Amino acid sequence: MRALVFPPDGRRLVIYVVYDRRGGVDDYVVHALAGLRDRASRILVVVNGKLTPAARRRLEPVSDDILVRKNVGFDIWAHKEALDHVGPALADFDEVVLTNDTWFGPVRPYGPVFDRMDALEVDFWGMTDHAREEPNPFTGDGVLPYHLQSFWIAVRRAMFTSERWARYWRDLPAMPSYFDAVLKHETIFTETFVEAGFVSAVAYASDDYPTDHPALFNPTLLLEDGCPLVKRRPFFHWPPFLDRHAVIGAALMERIEAFGYPPALILDNLARTVPPKVVNTNLAMLDVLPMSTVTAVEDPSSLRVLVVLHATGVASATPLIERLSWFPSPVDVIVTVSDAALAPALEELLRAQGEHVATSTIRVVPSANGRDMSAFLIGCREELLSDRWDVFVKLHDREPTHRGRTVSDYFRRYLRENLIGSPAYIANLLALFVREPGLGAVFPPVIQTGYATTGEGWSWYRKMGQDVADRLGIRVPLDGITPLAPLGGMWIGRPRALRPYFSETWTYHDFRDRSKELVPDLQRLLERLVSASAGEEGLHVRTVLDPEHASLTHLSMEYKLDQLAINLPGYPIDQIQFLHRAGWMGTAGAVAFFRMYMKTNHNAVVERLEPVMHPFGQRARAVLRSGRAAVAAGRALVKGDRR
Repeated sequence: MRALVFPPDGRRLVIYVVYDRRGGVDDYVVHALAGLRDRASRILVVVNGKLTPAARRRLEPVSDDILVRKNVGFDIWAHKEALDHVGPALADFDEVVLTNDTWFGPVRPYGPVFDRMDALEVDFWGMTDHAREEPNPFTGDGVLPYHLQSFWIAVRRAMFTSERWARYWRDLPAMPSYFDAVLKHETIFTETFVEAGFVSAVAYASDDYPTDHPALFNPTLLLEDGCPLVKRRPFFHWPPFLDRHAVIGAALMERIEAFGYPPALILDNLARTVPPKVVNTNLAMLDVLPMSTVTAVEDPSSLRVLVVLHATGVASATPLIERLSWFPSPVDVIVTVSDAALAPALEELLRAQGEHVATSTIRVVPSANGRDMSAFLIGCREELLSDRWDVFVKLHDREPTHRGRTVSDYFRRYLRENLIGSPAYIANLLALFVREPGLGAVFPPVIQTGYATTGEGWSWYRKMGQDVADRLGIRVPLDGITPLAPLGGMWIGRPRALRPYFSETWTYHDFRDRSKELVPDLQRLLERLVSASAGEEGLHVRTVLDPEHASLTHLSMEYKLDQLAINLPGYPIDQIQFLHRAGWMGTAGAVAFFRMYMKTNHNAVVERLEPVMHPFGQRARAVLRSGRAAVAAGRALVKGDRR
């Protein structure tokens, strides 16, 4: 049967697959489906997993049918079940569009693309394609065939009523992994049906762009040419990979916003579904704010601000209390203390701020366990759960322990100057919350000078952090190595961003020192979950620096990275992957270097031997530790005899 154009009175079925681990439906999905409404005779939404009643109510106005299924087989098996669900009624349509929730749109109108493709005599067409690639990047050998990308494939009647179509879906293999979905469907679908004699086309061909994968590498060029969709991947892919190819999410977001698509729809989705540090990095969400000039267009004086300061001494709290006069409008203040004797002097300091303080309270908390974090979450629970304030400012006067004087001084300066550094700086920072209703928290990036936090920001908190996140209902994926977090315990945020924390009623006993039990400190652990807590509420996070610290941090990191990379090959992504393959270096002993050599050059052997070698390695390390202890004891005896 000859391929036909889409008839003027043709009927189009859209099958749109949704997955949300919470059973919800994000705003960008509703927006995408609403835009398709006038081009579809019927919209069938397939939900992988669960669907809450509230989410169903959101989908009903923008769909004609909703099918909820088990989350197995990815979008491909969801499409298969949807086709079975429609059954013989599929023949009533002239075209079926198989698509999913892996894109944002319409950024540009759908209409011109449909009009252009409707006029073509084709059996199936895709929005974008991927050029042939050899070797196959997924397998390391063979060929990755030319193919239409499976996030959007439209199929016409001659093809979806054919025996070859029925056989393809009848024989569809199981797809337990993402790579199965790519290798067993996406990369063979186009080739299978072209070889069967069907005619394909693509709306935006990779041949017209400077890369083989324009949906990932050239999304701004696609938009300029009228493509209505932007894939989610340029926003959440591994940052070193995007850096290698100069895919800049912030620039893409600017173009999207210029075309009239609401950026809040993207940020809300990314905050809920992507590790916070990945979003922060890919979208360049670091603002360098001026110290001496108010440059923000937005007026922050309308914000209702609550300042919570935990004080351990009068002298140490005085510089922070004096900065209350720097806020653009009067603030409400709660000063928490565990030592009631401090209250009179602190009250006098607050009174001296005059009209800059609207209301003030000195709140004596019954325990020093958890220091400022417990005083904040327990002592100010009622205020943080109320809707009286738009923004809170969490401060404390404690200093780092076990640090030298210069490191402690810089730490204190770094936190204070990058949050409440000057009247202009505070106005510029608070204006961010006026500009972005979806902004949940703001704080400086992880401190680099004087600290070795990079690479071990989770330290031993990671596992318990995941346990606590699960307990609080935080399903945002946690950052892998060093979390995007207000390490140091000072930040500015919306009370709503902490809502998951208050699903549990904390006690001061929860914050007791459990280091002797080898249990992580709850105070520091909860600091590391701030961004994920905000993300669970659909709120994103920004980091901020003043020009001085931005200059110092960038140049210092550039120099350190240069030194670290000197003996490693390739681009940063190659160097990172090389080190990841090699694994933990330890103290660079002979055993460690042998293990690294084997993992780098013979990893398959290592994986086969790991179940056997791991227990052996543990025993060997125990013997070595005992041997070192015995040697040390012998040396001590010898020294004692010599004396």
